Amino acid sequence: MTTDPKPLLRALHGTAGAPPPIWLMRQAGRYLPEYREIRARGRDFLDVCLTPDLAVEITLQPIRRFGLDGAILFSDILIVPHALGQKVWFEDGVGPKLEPLRRIEDLKQLSLGGLDEALAPVYETLRRLSGELPRETTLIGFAGAPWTVASYMIEGGSSKDYATAKTWAYGAPKEFDRIIALLVEATSRYLIAQIAAGAEALQIFDSWAGVWPEAALRRWCLAPAQEIVRRVKAAHPTIPLILFPRGVGPMYQAFAEECGADALSLDTTVPLAWARDHLQGKVAVQGNLDPLVLVAGGATQAEATATVLDALGSGPFVFNLGHGITPQASPDNVAALVEQVRAWRPKG
Repeated sequence: MTTDPKPLLRALHGTAGAPPPIWLMRQAGRYLPEYREIRARGRDFLDVCLTPDLAVEITLQPIRRFGLDGAILFSDILIVPHALGQKVWFEDGVGPKLEPLRRIEDLKQLSLGGLDEALAPVYETLRRLSGELPRETTLIGFAGAPWTVASYMIEGGSSKDYATAKTWAYGAPKEFDRIIALLVEATSRYLIAQIAAGAEALQIFDSWAGVWPEAALRRWCLAPAQEIVRRVKAAHPTIPLILFPRGVGPMYQAFAEECGADALSLDTTVPLAWARDHLQGKVAVQGNLDPLVLVAGGATQAEATATVLDALGSGPFVFNLGHGITPQASPDNVAALVEQVRAWRPKG
């Protein structure tokens, strides 16, 4: 429990309060006209992430519009493979592309030696943001989880079935452990450095955790998360960590009990009553409105928002989405969402 003056930090440390704090995954992005104006200048996406003037401005855009309780660093999870020396680029209309790892010998091309230098612009962005945000707004840093990042590194981009990465893991598990271990080290260093630069909370995105059966999920998602949390907490014990193991279903309970994070971010499919009864007594929970509700808007949005609030709002809770905002979302609908969350109080 905490009396921190920042609502988001209070919730992440286990203090319930009405109304709950709110921030939204991908809250800075293509649904905002001011973001599209910056991207229309033709800069490469990775270049934007590594240009502090632009990354600061983009991070601040949704804070100015909506007064959200958390400002999440504008960056990308593939910054880490880029910093390790893998070729990463983004193609308009396609998404991220990487020169893929296909043999364990390819790891020799990657190095932790240049990590801090390559990520220095990110740390500069955080330092600037920590001085520009409203005093009540929490600065959130983040990174991708080892498995999710490894899947991009091996597949060479997005994938429908992760067949190349999963086949490697199943066929040569000790080799795959080496890839995960490298990413545990890089990610831990990166997150610890983000805190030193001003991040007040952290989120770890394991967006593709749900593709594994239980034993593999424990080996390549839960165990690496435990180790990253352990290392970050050893360096900064009071900084809260949020883990987003998307799609893991009932295994959310194992993450709540074993990974050591302060909060779990829930994907859209997690039943609200189950989350209240099985998770919220162990960790703070965050989520989990369907992002497409912000496209539909109106009465549908109001009803869905009330359902989430009434189920989880009385415990340690952060209102968020079950995944990131889509480009089709209406800024007016986001404004209405924030207004409804701010007005909510428990019934009775």
